[in-house]
Amino acid sequence: MLDFIVQRIVQAVFVMLVVAMISFSLFQFVGNPVNNMLGPEATTEQRQAAREALGLNDPIPLQFTKWVGNAVQGEFGQSYRMGRPVNTLIAERLPATLELVAVSALIAVFVGVPMGVYTGLKRHSFLSKIFLTVSLVGISLPTFLIGILLILIFGVTLGWLPTFGRGGLVDLGVWETSLLTARGWSHMILPAVTLALFQLTLIMRLVRAEMLEVLRTDYIKFAKARGLRQRSINFGHALKNTLVPVITIMGLQIGALLAFSIITETVFQWPGMGLLIIQAINFGDIPIMSSYLVLVALFFVTINLIVDLLYYVVDPRLRVERAASAH
Repeated sequence: MLDFIVQRIVQAVFVMLVVAMISFSLFQFVGNPVNNMLGPEATTEQRQAAREALGLNDPIPLQFTKWVGNAVQGEFGQSYRMGRPVNTLIAERLPATLELVAVSALIAVFVGVPMGVYTGLKRHSFLSKIFLTVSLVGISLPTFLIGILLILIFGVTLGWLPTFGRGGLVDLGVWETSLLTARGWSHMILPAVTLALFQLTLIMRLVRAEMLEVLRTDYIKFAKARGLRQRSINFGHALKNTLVPVITIMGLQIGALLAFSIITETVFQWPGMGLLIIQAINFGDIPIMSSYLVLVALFFVTINLIVDLLYYVVDPRLRVERAASAH
């Protein structure tokens, strides 16, 4: 187990170094930071002074080494557009994105998995057909269109929910949360459902397909022949053996929720990282763009490592194979 963890950590470090190289390349090939900061009317002396202050006159290997060293410490420089430290901007915006992603992931898992199990066990029922029809909508429609439709129905026509922003904040010192007030949840519902809908339908269809496949296997037939209760067969044997691919997809989708929350945050003007990166791209704010890329990669790598470790908990065959290969 320990050697497996060490191997995965080494792979994660290698991936992060590659991502760091790509992020650093933004400074070399995307726009001119001096022009963005000073404008076209700046003199040559002002431009040279700005390049010296930013360290752009240093050799590229030295720039990369300094940049990685600062990134490890959470320092990503100054925003060209706002003139503030990037880590401060991230600390202000990250809680909103993490809360939105967490609520969306919980909706996708705790709604998608039961729907998938039900449609797998009761595949000819009327309710299963409704679930499958609704899932087609979730897969087919783009996220921004789903968000606009939800705003039109629940915000404009019915007037039940707010359509933009993040309200009801409670300051916990290092974290401002909107999950402790009714107003905060009212602002959270529409963007969270919008972001979760595609992942929910994907998880539902995957669980359904895996359940249908597992229920046809020999060990399920043997379990029935032994006289086990149907509930024990469905949830103690069939569902457990569907979880390995489901965990993989759920782990990747949580990372995708973070990476692709940009569209949802833009539609609902949610003050998170997605809205910040859109503004940075429009302005060419490279420090924010590069830090966002590194941050998303770090979340993906961490989630993948957690998923790999969960395999050992869910599937004992992996532990047996690993032990056999070690001997």
